[in-house]
Amino acid sequence: MSSSMDNFIVSARKYRPATFNTVVGQAHITNTLKNAIKTDHLAQAFLFCGPRGVGKTTCARILAKTINCTNRSESIEACDKCESCESFNSGASLNVSELDAASNNSVDDIRNLVDQVRYAPQLGTHKVYIIDEVHMLSNQAFNAFLKTLEEPPKHAIFILATTEKHKIIPTILSRCQIFDFNRIQIEDIANHLAFIANSEHIVAEKDALHIIAQKADGALRDACSIFDQIVSFAGNNLTYKDVIDNLNILDYDYYFKVTDAILNENISTALLLFNEILNNGFDGHNFVAGMGDHFRNLLVSKDPETLQLLEVGTNIRDKYKDQSGKCSLSVLIKGLTILNKTDINYKSSKNHRLQVELSLMQLCSLNSIGNEAEKKNDLSQQIKPPVAQKTTSVSTSSPVIKPIAEIAITSQPSNIDKNVSLIDKNVSLVDVSTVVKKPFIKTATISIHQHLNSEKKTDKPLEEKTEQHFSTQPKSSFSQLELEAAWDKYANELKEKGKTNLSTSLLSKRPVLKDEMIIEFPINNKAIEESINEEKMPFLGFLRKELNNYSIQLNLVLSAIDDKTNLYTATDRYKRLVEKNPAINKFRQRFDLDVEF
Repeated sequence: MSSSMDNFIVSARKYRPATFNTVVGQAHITNTLKNAIKTDHLAQAFLFCGPRGVGKTTCARILAKTINCTNRSESIEACDKCESCESFNSGASLNVSELDAASNNSVDDIRNLVDQVRYAPQLGTHKVYIIDEVHMLSNQAFNAFLKTLEEPPKHAIFILATTEKHKIIPTILSRCQIFDFNRIQIEDIANHLAFIANSEHIVAEKDALHIIAQKADGALRDACSIFDQIVSFAGNNLTYKDVIDNLNILDYDYYFKVTDAILNENISTALLLFNEILNNGFDGHNFVAGMGDHFRNLLVSKDPETLQLLEVGTNIRDKYKDQSGKCSLSVLIKGLTILNKTDINYKSSKNHRLQVELSLMQLCSLNSIGNEAEKKNDLSQQIKPPVAQKTTSVSTSSPVIKPIAEIAITSQPSNIDKNVSLIDKNVSLVDVSTVVKKPFIKTATISIHQHLNSEKKTDKPLEEKTEQHFSTQPKSSFSQLELEAAWDKYANELKEKGKTNLSTSLLSKRPVLKDEMIIEFPINNKAIEESINEEKMPFLGFLRKELNNYSIQLNLVLSAIDDKTNLYTATDRYKRLVEKNPAINKFRQRFDLDVEF
């Protein structure tokens, strides 16, 4: 048993690519390197950049091996049979030197490397120096490396690998050919895992491998590590259920069930499913993000051209196709908007659960809101005013038509505005001839025309209606001191809100109480009057509430003041100067000067 454990090699090492053709998902780089070897246009310094686990060091080793192979194939691949390839495969090659810059990042380490570069290879044509995590070198080490990197011996090739290109100084970047490695596509990772599973005689479901590929986030090495972990958990039969249980991933089925509840407008089912998800130990924020991805996938599934953007297994892809057919485009777009807002506001919310539940309730109401809007549009198109008749009488043989106004009154009495007269008081509801002559259509909201007509009928301005409303409110008496206290309180609140100028204007003078209800406030100029009028309604409401008297009125009195304290514009000041001293204007005209107003 111990010998089998000693012989075990993790999949990332056991199935590490050994040739350019076996590198996964980096064809744009491997093809370029093969052409460079074929045409003998190899640079003396390469920089391989990209996230972890995408094949930077692997490609560097394959390049080093292929360069020194004495019997390369027509497809520019190492033969694995010559002396150089065999020594490389056994780890005994003197032509390849690897340096980990994370632990060897000093000037002395670079000097030792530079000293080795001078010696020519005993076997093969090139000596290759692979420096991994090169961004970890210190600035002094980088500077010590510059001269050698710019003018190395003909037999030396440097391959630098890094996950953080932005940390490398520009003088190093300018001396290297830069290759950017991509994150490996989910489909490519899943296919590679299927190859490993087949080689290891493991039965694995495609959906399970897709979940592993998604969890790896574009890193093939991470995918292989997860694969080994789940094989240790589940044995040689790898199922979708094993993967989601072991990796603690929210099952796709939950998202499909929640979406079905949303389409059926079943709020209780959606909330119960969310409660079950929380009880299983999943985070609400992850659920919201997953629902956003689910709605995005449904949107992608509606168009065959965008279906290729769906990176899931075959069975789950079919489920997305079926459910996307039940969803309208507007529901999906509105749903994505709601989920995006929830995702943004989640961290700032104090009640995370309520935040998610509220979004679920909004999602379940999308269809009903859309249907109500469509019904309103259809109703407004179908209802048209009847054609006016010239005659004022109707034959007794004509059928009695129930007026539209009567239907509106009997069906929705609560929605009728008291200030709007639906029909003339002198007209009977059953008088068909009069209704036809003067039709009325009940709409969801009062039109401007109806509102203006209602004001004409009542012949009462808005201010008079407001006063009638306040006439029923309290009218407690108050003193000048109480008025000044409430006045100062509001002015200080304005100052806290950043309205310093208005606050200063209110505090500069004292209000005067007259006739127990009228407050007069002296002002110096029109500018102060305009600023106070903009704030008048909330200010007056505050005073009425604070003093418990809803009949208070505020009058602004423009007081006569000295010219010294009056506020003038720049133009006014210039004109007054010219009036006092006309020579100023002559001076300006003589030297052709402009006045800045």
